[in-house]
Amino acid sequence: MEILRTENIVKCFGEFRALNGVSISVNKGDVTLIIGPNGSGKSTFLKTLFGLTKIYSGEIIFKDKNIAKVPPHQKARMKIAYLPQTNNVFANLTVEENLKIAGYVLDKDKVKERIEIALDVFPELKDILKRKAGTLSGGQRQFLAMGMALVRDAEVLMLDEPTAQLSPKLAEVIFEKIIEMRDEFGLTILLVEQNAKRALEISDNGYMFVSGRVAFEGTAEELLNHEKFKEYSLGITAI
Repeated sequence: MEILRTENIVKCFGEFRALNGVSISVNKGDVTLIIGPNGSGKSTFLKTLFGLTKIYSGEIIFKDKNIAKVPPHQKARMKIAYLPQTNNVFANLTVEENLKIAGYVLDKDKVKERIEIALDVFPELKDILKRKAGTLSGGQRQFLAMGMALVRDAEVLMLDEPTAQLSPKLAEVIFEKIIEMRDEFGLTILLVEQNAKRALEISDNGYMFVSGRVAFEGTAEELLNHEKFKEYSLGITAI
């Protein structure tokens, strides 16, 4: 069942069209992957969906409602979470404070319950609750950011390159956590990821962006086996 879709999204920076008629569909409970070469509009697309940058034209439909003009704080209240590649935690706050602030729209009992769930999924955070987030390693920060999304009780989680600059071992843990969040909590995940081959292995379907357009789409298996996959994926790691 479809939970989110875009229709002909156009985003311009001056005369440059960063997104040129992008239409995608995201089914509830799926991991939907967006891949493509650097500069193809992947990160811009997620920012646009969350309302951090204005679109020139097009629609963003969430649960049959056009939310293209809804500001980010209202989208957060609609249980849409966006985790950018960087600056995705509050560096001056402790891990515990980050988790608590993530539940600002929930009542206190619900926040406590959601924090316990987040710590069950990310037990790596239990021993560092009093540490400032700015002192954490890249992997720990990513665990915290994803844990905060669980505290928010998000329905849709948009992740922008969550394994960037992580070791292969930590990247694999992140992929496993994504699977767990989908399977155990029913999260719908829209994932932008450079490690295309591994990401497709955990995804249900995907879209290949090239020059701000959808070059092709299909199931994860169809993308992996597409005759032009490697050609379009030049510059993407782990192919």
